Amino acid sequence: MAKISDYLRLVKFSHTIFAMPFALLSFTYAWLTTEPEANIYLLLAEVVGCMVFARNVAMGFNRWADRKIDAENPRTATREIPAGKISARGAIIFVAINALLFITLAALINPLCGWLSPVALAIVMAYSYCKRFTSLAHIVLGISLGIAPVGAYMAVTGTSTLECWLLALIVMTWCSGFDIIYALQDAKFDRERGLHSIPARFSARTSLAISTILHLTSIALLALFASFQPQSWLLYVGCSLFALILLAEHYIVTPTKQRNIGIAFGTFNALASVSLALFLIANLIICG
Repeated sequence: MAKISDYLRLVKFSHTIFAMPFALLSFTYAWLTTEPEANIYLLLAEVVGCMVFARNVAMGFNRWADRKIDAENPRTATREIPAGKISARGAIIFVAINALLFITLAALINPLCGWLSPVALAIVMAYSYCKRFTSLAHIVLGISLGIAPVGAYMAVTGTSTLECWLLALIVMTWCSGFDIIYALQDAKFDRERGLHSIPARFSARTSLAISTILHLTSIALLALFASFQPQSWLLYVGCSLFALILLAEHYIVTPTKQRNIGIAFGTFNALASVSLALFLIANLIICG
């Protein structure tokens, strides 16, 4: 029988840290600029819960949809479903339960979040099939993660603004860029199986150039978002750290030096999102 730890590994629960800091940043910005009457602690718990449930749906469904592909790929053959730790039926039940919890919790936040929750799930689940027909699957992943800051803002205000959409675009371009780097590992396998990705379609050099362009776009969008924030050293340090970490990814991963992909994907991106959120949230609280 599958254990809780197996399901946590199935959905790569630790990777929630990629989009969660942006959702918390958007939540804080919305709260401090609109001053709603809701209970902040209850609403924050609901937003975090929605993030977790949506993440579980996205990754659980991805692992279920890719179970046969993962079984053929030596790099992914040890994942929970192909390794037999979790059954395909158990995985899809897990997805259904989390989807129901996500929709229910979103509806409790406010009507807009409730009505849009199935749309959000459709987007995050659609990503799992994109690599079967388009090399732009990385962009779809970016869009699915970019939903987080918009959803958090809507949870507080019941509407959206330019600022939360800027955060969504930052997340979209940033995540699309690092997913291209991650996909370098499977370029040969994807070509052989007729699967689509930027690295499967182009050379490693071109793929990394596209990733670099996406990350430079993230940095430019962050500079624009920063122009709407209280100006202080906290803001400058947070934005600078984020930019430097993204640039460092492209320093340690090159066409001929791909052994650092794991560090760039996991460690560097976690540091980028957490450091940015910590400094910008502190900036809002102290200087806002």
